[in-house]
Amino acid sequence: MTNRRSFIKKSALATAAVGATASMPLASCMGANEKLVCGLIGAKGMGFSDLQAFLRQPNTECAAICDVDENVLNQRIADTEKIQGYKPKGFKDFRKLLEEPGIDLIIIGTPDHWHCIPFVNAAQEGKHIFCEKPLANYIEELNIMERAAKRYGNVVQVGQWQRSDKHWQDAVKFVHSGALGKIRSVRTWSYQGWMKSVPVVPDSEVPAGVDYDFWLGPAPKRPFNKNRFHFTFRWFWDYAGGMMTDWGVHIIDYALFGMNAKAPKSVMAMGGKFAYPEDACETPDTQQALYEFDGYTMLWDHGIGIDGGYYGRSHGVGFVGNNGTLVVDRGGWEVIPEGGDNPAMERVELQKGDGQGLNNHMKNFIDCIKDRDKVPNTSIEIAANTARVCHLGNIAFKTGRRLYWDADNSKFIGDDDANSYLVPQYRAPWELPKV
Repeated sequence: MTNRRSFIKKSALATAAVGATASMPLASCMGANEKLVCGLIGAKGMGFSDLQAFLRQPNTECAAICDVDENVLNQRIADTEKIQGYKPKGFKDFRKLLEEPGIDLIIIGTPDHWHCIPFVNAAQEGKHIFCEKPLANYIEELNIMERAAKRYGNVVQVGQWQRSDKHWQDAVKFVHSGALGKIRSVRTWSYQGWMKSVPVVPDSEVPAGVDYDFWLGPAPKRPFNKNRFHFTFRWFWDYAGGMMTDWGVHIIDYALFGMNAKAPKSVMAMGGKFAYPEDACETPDTQQALYEFDGYTMLWDHGIGIDGGYYGRSHGVGFVGNNGTLVVDRGGWEVIPEGGDNPAMERVELQKGDGQGLNNHMKNFIDCIKDRDKVPNTSIEIAANTARVCHLGNIAFKTGRRLYWDADNSKFIGDDDANSYLVPQYRAPWELPKV
C-alpha cells in the first residue's frame, strides 16, 4: 500500500510539473477487498454524516480528522473511535492532514467558502475526493476545481446524494420515456418550515478552542458572531449562497437531469427578506428565479419558515407536460394526468423512496475508486454545472435584472457588473488556486 500511494503521489506531482491535462489513473490497481483510508476536513455537520456513510462500507477506516474548532474535533475523534475501535489523528490545519501518509481519499465537509483550496490541494496530492455540496461559492472556483480534477485524474464525488437514490432515478427514467408529452415548464422549489428566523446577536469573543481567523480563511475579515459560525453560515454571502445553493443544488440538479440540460440562455430573479426583514441573515428568505432554456422554462422558488410548496410538498421537482405532471421529492414520485375525466395518460400512484441515498452515494464513490471504468453518479462535471446554474440565479437576484449567459466562455453577455460576481477576492495570505 505504501509503495502504491507513493507512486500515485509522485506521478500526480510529476504530471503537474510538465503541464499535462490528466494524470495516470489513480488507484486503478486496487483489489476489491483492499482497505480504503480517509481523512475528513470539516467535521461538524454533513462532513461527519459523510464519514459515517463511508465507515458503513466494508474495508474502510478513518485515519485523520481536521477541524478548526477543537470542541468539534475532539467530539468527532471520540465519535469515530466508537465506530471503528481506535482514534484517528486530529488536526486543526488541513494542510497538515494532507501530509499524513497512507490516506487514499479526502472528505471535505467545510463551509462552502472553504471548498476550493482544500479540494485543489488534495487533488494535487493524488487523493480521491468526496466534497460536500454546493461544490463551491463562486463560479470561477467551480471552473478551477473542474480543471484540477481533470488534470490530476482524481475520482470525485459531490454530496448531491439524490443522484444515487433509486426513486429519484426511476422518476427521471419516466420523464425520459416521453410519456408526459411535451414538457413546457419545470418547477423546482424548497419551502422549509423548520428553518426559522435567526435573531440578531452582538459580536462576541471567539469561543475557546476555535481558530477563527483560519475559519474565515479567504473570506473577509470580520468580528466573531455566532450567527456566522457553524450551521447558520449558509445565510451569509461571504461563505455561502443561502437556500438557492443549499437546497437548490439538490433540487435543480434533478430538473437539469430530467431535461438533459446544462446551461440556461438567460435568468432573472427576485425576492428578499420578506418574512424576517429584521433578522440577522443576509440571503433572502423568499426568492424566485426563472431560467430560460430552449423550448421551456425552469422556475426555482424557495421560502424559509413555511412549508407551503407545490403539490402539497415542502420541496421537489414538477415536470409539467402536455399529458401530465411528474412530481418527485425525497418521499417518492407520482404522475398527475392532464384531462380530468378524460385523462391523457394513466395516473402513477406514489412510488416511495427507501431513504438510502447517502449510503448508496458513498458506495458508488468507492466502487468508482476501485473500478476506474465506472463514473461517479455526481461527477465533478455534474456538480459544477448544477452549482453554476444556482449561482446564476443568485447573481440575477443581486443585480436585479435579466442576465444572458455565455456558457462557452463562462461569463455574462455585455454585463460587466454581473461578471464582477464570478471571481472571488481572497483575503491575504490566501490566494485563489491556479490550475
